[in-house]
Amino acid sequence: MVDLRRCQILGLAGTTVLAAGGETAGALPVRDLLNPASAHAAVGLIGVYFGVVLLIAAWALLGRLIRTPERPTPRKLLLVLVLWATPLLLAPPLFSRDVYSYLAQGAMVDAHMDVYAHGPAQLGGPLADEVAPVWQHTAAPYGPVFLAVASALAGLTHGELPAGLFGMRLVALCGVALMAAALPRLARHSGADPAAALWLGALNPLVLLHLVAGAHNDAIMLGLLGAGLVAALGRWPVVGAVLVTLAALVKAPAVLGLAAVVVLQLRAGRSPTKAVLATALAAAATTVAATAVAGTGYGWIRALDTPVSPQNWALTSLLGRATGALLEHLGSDLAPLAVPAWHALGLALTSVLVAGIWWRLRPRPVYALGLSLAAVAAFGPAIRPWYALWGLFLIAAAAPTTSVRHRVAAVTGVLALATLPSGGPADAAQLVLAVSGGVLAVVVLWQAHQADRAPAWGRTA
Repeated sequence: MVDLRRCQILGLAGTTVLAAGGETAGALPVRDLLNPASAHAAVGLIGVYFGVVLLIAAWALLGRLIRTPERPTPRKLLLVLVLWATPLLLAPPLFSRDVYSYLAQGAMVDAHMDVYAHGPAQLGGPLADEVAPVWQHTAAPYGPVFLAVASALAGLTHGELPAGLFGMRLVALCGVALMAAALPRLARHSGADPAAALWLGALNPLVLLHLVAGAHNDAIMLGLLGAGLVAALGRWPVVGAVLVTLAALVKAPAVLGLAAVVVLQLRAGRSPTKAVLATALAAAATTVAATAVAGTGYGWIRALDTPVSPQNWALTSLLGRATGALLEHLGSDLAPLAVPAWHALGLALTSVLVAGIWWRLRPRPVYALGLSLAAVAAFGPAIRPWYALWGLFLIAAAAPTTSVRHRVAAVTGVLALATLPSGGPADAAQLVLAVSGGVLAVVVLWQAHQADRAPAWGRTA
């Protein structure tokens, strides 16, 4: 039998175990890094994947519960989110080292360095040492709004790493809180179930693993985007355009949200000319003001072309590397052009898909925006598991059918297992340990399920 208390306890156990495992297997500061082959790191890795599988199971059971007459209210679901997230607040960074890059870039802005011309290596010192080597000489790919937040945090924490990590996680939590607040309102507008929207869009394991535990700035982008759409649903389309623009000045994909703001105005009876002009003027004014306040200049425009990691597993990057290897084997001089060509093709395909989505789904702007952001993530030159949340957040709010939610949930379950807690590449030994942790969790869950199904006389015999 599924009940809310059981889901709460199982999910809490999952996040507690994975947070504990992260103490030895997470994306630790350089001075605390353990040899991946050490016993402590091995036990930690097993523990993390044990906890992740428990969390996924708790989330799946909760999804079953919201389809029953005993379904929890949105308020109770928000309390579950708080409960599950609590053990992750003091855990080390998990599944990525990006948070160290955020802190180093914030310190650079605070020191009046040009983050769009230099990488963290220019900063030097302990913070720069924490940044992954592949990004040491890479300019910041983020907008002035996020860099202003990171700079303010750097000033408050004076470069102290524990305080900076905790502060960046609090910033991400603010973004998650905005997401959770926006989902029920967006769902009601779209004719979807608010409880199902919260389950898929806020209690999602990817949110907990990557936005909370990983402290990714995608949380701020999505929170501001959701808040902007909620404002545009009401009588404040200009406020909506401002908030969506601020989201885009954290990470660029959110700029597609301005199309939804325009469509929502059209549906409210505003003329196309007025809707487009009001949105464009609000976006332009916000961009100028935010860039001036941040003091970073307009280098963020060229940062949109920041290079991707050479081993990125985006579809177009994989095809580009495979094509390049084939051309090189054939002795062709075109091999170096393979990856750029596939990236260009991916961008062209994305443009076509986004145009088609909006043409067919104009009456459903929130859903159209979710699908558009999913296309950007899927066919862009770079992808990470948390990029799936760009589209998933809004698809959760506006999914037209239960089957759509089920398919998205299945993708979530796979992606939740796709990254090591250290954020680095996996070797064979680490894969074995990770699989062992997941299998152990499945065995425990199965034994608990069998014990639950046993008749009362059998349990007391």
